[in-house]
Amino acid sequence: MSMSITSSSFPNHGAIPARHTCDGHDISPELFWTEVPEGAKSLVLIVDDPDAPDPAAPKRTWVHWVLYNIPPTAAGLPEGIAAAELPPGTREGLNDWHHTDYGGPCPPVGNHRYFFKLYALDTVLPDLKQPDKATLEKAMQGHIIAYAELIGRYQKH
Repeated sequence: MSMSITSSSFPNHGAIPARHTCDGHDISPELFWTEVPEGAKSLVLIVDDPDAPDPAAPKRTWVHWVLYNIPPTAAGLPEGIAAAELPPGTREGLNDWHHTDYGGPCPPVGNHRYFFKLYALDTVLPDLKQPDKATLEKAMQGHIIAYAELIGRYQKH
């Protein structure tokens, strides 16, 4: 088996409920992962939207959540997790709102895709001082031993 990431809130390629978006309570969805490789020393979670601002003419990938050094023994994250409740050792990076917390879908137009990307690394990364996605991805280079993704969709009504 290979590593997988799922949510009790929505199926892969399914609609993300409004409670997880700017139209609702803007809380993170419950996430689960399985089959983390034995050699994993840490996990990274990056949530982003490659369809910003308009899926018909995307111009950039908008980053919604960045977590790293999640212990490989963690089986997931509960819905609406606060920073103080993150698994011990987990560090936060900056999203594109320049915050460290989850920022839910808030598309200006169209039906966007939201990628919940889970990486297993063969190392624990140093304290990167709230890195942005690019800085974290550079630090991860050469250390990724497994990858899984969950895709949710959202369109304002």
